[in-house]
Amino acid sequence: MASSEAEAARSLLNAVAVRARAHEMLGLALAGQVEGWRVDLDRLPETARFVAGVIRDQYPDLKVPFHARWRHFVFGGDDLWADISAKAGFADADEQARAAFDLAIVSVLLDAGSGPGWRYRDQATGLEAARSEGLALASLRMFQAGAFSNAADQPLRADASELATLSPTELAEGFQVSSDNPLAGLEGRAALLNRLGDQAADRPDLFAIRDTPRPGGLYDAIRARAVDGRLPAPVILEVLLEALGPVWQDRLRLGGVDLGDTWRHPALKRDDATDGLVPIHKLSQWLSYSLVEPLMAAGIEVTDLDGLTGLAEYRNGGLFLDMGVVALTDPADAARPWPVSDPRIVAWRSMTVALLDRIAPMVRAELGVSAQQMPLASVLEGGTWAAGRRVAVTKREGGGPPLNILSDGTVF
Repeated sequence: MASSEAEAARSLLNAVAVRARAHEMLGLALAGQVEGWRVDLDRLPETARFVAGVIRDQYPDLKVPFHARWRHFVFGGDDLWADISAKAGFADADEQARAAFDLAIVSVLLDAGSGPGWRYRDQATGLEAARSEGLALASLRMFQAGAFSNAADQPLRADASELATLSPTELAEGFQVSSDNPLAGLEGRAALLNRLGDQAADRPDLFAIRDTPRPGGLYDAIRARAVDGRLPAPVILEVLLEALGPVWQDRLRLGGVDLGDTWRHPALKRDDATDGLVPIHKLSQWLSYSLVEPLMAAGIEVTDLDGLTGLAEYRNGGLFLDMGVVALTDPADAARPWPVSDPRIVAWRSMTVALLDRIAPMVRAELGVSAQQMPLASVLEGGTWAAGRRVAVTKREGGGPPLNILSDGTVF
């Protein structure tokens, strides 16, 4: 039984499962079989036109980069990581890629919501940033300063031993946290990096193939999956889900396998151990998108980028809710606090994945571009994520999410 359950669990740890169950959830909602929600696909064309307009505003040449952490290191056209990396004197392209993996993984895991009052003030540039951009800048400066390295002469690395012992006090110092500048979930962020360090040390087969244990060691594990220099993007996600599964706390397990960003919803019926389970893997997929560019820079051709799915987070999901594509059957639900595990939130996030698949070709048609010219990762960046942020400002003071979600900082 345990082995069959483990097999069933592993069947959920891929983008194909995320996409299939998301479209099933949307189909059930269209049939009125998902409690709490209704869907109006007639609102999708107007939403696509809005997204296309946002893309034209931001990228008049329609050359939209991928939705990835690297965008948050660019301020006023100045790419801070590119500047740092160019001056680092890496031994070769592989070492540069490991450093980029180190930074991307640590920075993405630190990117939970900051809370409304926190800001980061960068001494080197005078920049002041909040939200994801501020968290990215703070993590970049800590990385640049060697805060995660155990080698004084090699600051641009994140070692398992340093991550495993990083204290909330050290993180608070790096993120400029004070009573006047509070950061939500400080202890939880430090604990997540501690678990990342422990996991890297526990799995040298994934994190220490060519170096001592470090998140960047995943570069070698992923590179090894390439065939003739070509690597399908969904393989990146599959490696990440295996490698990072144990770092998430209080998540579902099946047959001894960590299921990560997978939740229960009664509408999805199966006659096996995956009955009612809805995989989403938002953070791991965003990290997968963020690892594409370092792999490409190291000479690996990343294929099937659209094999990954759209991201089920509150900007994309908020776009569809704010534009009326999806709606709560009881409007009062919008003000209630919802745990991320509640079926209403699970359904909303899952439907968001399917709706992103539906809107992407409509956006491309509005812009007159092909899927090759504008893959899903670019539609997200240009794009649905930016449009979700823009419409939120018109709906709610401060532009926050449309639902009151009680998140542990590892989902949104």
